[in-house]
Amino acid sequence: MQRAATVSQIAALVSGFDPVPAYRGLAEALRVVITDGRVPVGVRLPSERQLTAALGVSRTTVTRAYAELRDHGFLVSRQGSGWVATLPEARGRRGDHLLPVGDQRHGKIDLTMAAHAADPCILDAYRCAVEQLPGYLAGAGYHPAGLPELREAVASSFAERGLPTDPDQIVITPGALAGVAIAARALVRPGIRVLLESPTYPNAIASFERAGARVSGVDAGNGDPGPDHRGQVCSAPECSGLTWAGDVTAAAEQLRPAAAYLVPDFHNPTGALRSDQARQQVADALGRAGTTAVIDESFVLLNLDGSSMPAPFACHHDDTLTVGSLSKSFWGGLRVGWLRVPAPRMDAIVRARLSLDLGSPVLEQLAGTRLLESRHLRGQQLRHRLRASRDAALAALARHLPDWSVRRPPGGLCLWCGLPEARSSALVAKAEEHGVLLAAGPEFAPEGGLDRFVRIPYTEPEDVLADAIARLAAAWRDTLSDPAAPRRARAVRGSTALVS
Repeated sequence: MQRAATVSQIAALVSGFDPVPAYRGLAEALRVVITDGRVPVGVRLPSERQLTAALGVSRTTVTRAYAELRDHGFLVSRQGSGWVATLPEARGRRGDHLLPVGDQRHGKIDLTMAAHAADPCILDAYRCAVEQLPGYLAGAGYHPAGLPELREAVASSFAERGLPTDPDQIVITPGALAGVAIAARALVRPGIRVLLESPTYPNAIASFERAGARVSGVDAGNGDPGPDHRGQVCSAPECSGLTWAGDVTAAAEQLRPAAAYLVPDFHNPTGALRSDQARQQVADALGRAGTTAVIDESFVLLNLDGSSMPAPFACHHDDTLTVGSLSKSFWGGLRVGWLRVPAPRMDAIVRARLSLDLGSPVLEQLAGTRLLESRHLRGQQLRHRLRASRDAALAALARHLPDWSVRRPPGGLCLWCGLPEARSSALVAKAEEHGVLLAAGPEFAPEGGLDRFVRIPYTEPEDVLADAIARLAAAWRDTLSDPAAPRRARAVRGSTALVS
């Protein structure tokens, strides 16, 4: 079923467009919300007659605006569907999400990966693992579901958070991405619909697409925070997740996807933490739609401000596959992740797992067990370091790029920055000239768009981030002065996702 934007939603989003000339101002306002992802690709816009009445303009104004968007690749007319949002091919194409091979990044500040140096406790965990390893060498070394002691430690961590879990529900994987790939292989057949947030983790998009899914994006909360929210903790409904919950609910009711991949705990890349109320609302909607939830908890241990943590999403929705990992919380080189699986889906998950590999390395699992069993005593130094880097990055943005918008995330590893203009793809090229590697907003968009956003991980030391952001400011000035770049877009109010 095709999604449709209501005329009231479109009217609210383009309110305040430049009236001179009106058709061009309306076209520009619509272009901005399409490239932002607030009107996702594939969404049907209201008819010319409906929008004419809602905006109080002439039919010619709307007709010419739609025609201009069509000519520039932002709308397509489909028989029986009217006008449908799309993107020019270059804007909608995402690059390869795999990490680069070789040393192309030498000498540059790399802000493309949300990954940090090892926590100091890693070395101790490996020392203990090496001491334990001789006791495992007599066996074949294959543990497709994982070492029993690690599965018990993972199950215990869920129970401690209010989600009773049997160790037999746990499958150990070589990292969270492997868990997502296993879930995709178990759940997806070619042509099956999968709902993802926009923005979201790029490698998750690739995993579901490569499994043959038809991916659809729903707004994860991309609207400008506004001047009162720059660098501040947000208490508005969209920050607690209620707007997000309404958007996901509407998308689930319209599309009835087979699966939904969501990141409710310190979302990557926005850093949002969804409330219990929002999780329950989404869980109810997914239950009515018969949708399996794939919940990524990779960032759940990175609570930087001591926020009160909601219950795991699986407490609200039984048909939930929960992905977890130690890579973001301790070190990316520790390839230990897991899946918490509802009993009825365990056979399918195990079959999918065995089609990919035969188990995770024993040494890493032993180190992971040590870290999980002492998780309350570990990670404090890393969280302190990340908190300082986050605050330094926010201060540098306020100093060098005060017209960029960003909310202060309560946890996770990233800042999601709103630009005054949709030029993040152009900025990436300019930034590299200034020695900074950056990922453009469209990389995080399941269906394209988001060219008005960039992600800045705060995983580097404070001084490195301050230097990187000063360089980004110079790169942004170069981007704005480039005559080949699009003209400045007039500000458009509203940030509600168009799924109803």
